[in-house]
Amino acid sequence: MFSLSQSVSIRGAAGEPLPHPFKSLSRLEVEFRRAEFSLVVAGPGTGKSLFAANLATYGNMPVMYFSADSSAATQTVRATAMITGADSKTIKAALLGGDFSKYLAEIGKRWWLRFNYSASPQVSELERDLLCYLEVYGTLPHLIVVDNITNVDIGAVGSAESYTFGLEGLCEYLSEMARATNAHVLGLHHVVGEYSDGLIPIPLSGVKGKVHRVPSLILTIHKEVDGTGGRILNVSDVKNREGFEDSSGNTFASFRLNRSNLRLEELEEEFPTTYTV
Repeated sequence: MFSLSQSVSIRGAAGEPLPHPFKSLSRLEVEFRRAEFSLVVAGPGTGKSLFAANLATYGNMPVMYFSADSSAATQTVRATAMITGADSKTIKAALLGGDFSKYLAEIGKRWWLRFNYSASPQVSELERDLLCYLEVYGTLPHLIVVDNITNVDIGAVGSAESYTFGLEGLCEYLSEMARATNAHVLGLHHVVGEYSDGLIPIPLSGVKGKVHRVPSLILTIHKEVDGTGGRILNVSDVKNREGFEDSSGNTFASFRLNRSNLRLEELEEEFPTTYTV
């Protein structure tokens, strides 16, 4: 056991915020702190993986990304576009056409951004890769992304109750992982059915499986789509142990998705938006 003064000395990197590009979220007192576990929750196709990729590719920090939900081709195209600013469709054509060499020098600088593409990794596989990361680079990742937590193999699930219990246990495990590694562990997760279209703000109660006890931070994402293919992602801070929160989801920061380089760009509002019906 430790006194408060001893706690200052043993803290290490715990609590340090990671660099991120989301200024509007900072105004909502949202930070991605090391040694903490968070969830980003949204319906399918809304943009939670794009949000995570924007965080992972920003700041050139050590990252381990468990990409169970997206293939190597998808992540390569997305990350290359975000890092270089080049058009994602041009990058995809180059990748599929075998003419990708012009991008290798730039993305090669991000050598400690590492991916695992197992579709259903077991917990032992997560631990193995983190130990390998430490062995190779002499440090553990500052950011660990699990995309999605429902893809992690937690054994047989026979009922809705055991499904929820299994997810709760996994969240506790990921929270302990954050403490043990001093990394920020970011889990991606789904919503309950009524919010699956992603068109209205998602409250804390919209988190699938009601696994909102463990994470220190929970963000939900809904979208606005115009007739020309443009998209705005609205990110709500529905749980935040370290700052402002609105569990209704009606207060959010808004970002425009650049359809070319897939970066999330700040809108021009000075303050985050409050939703009105």
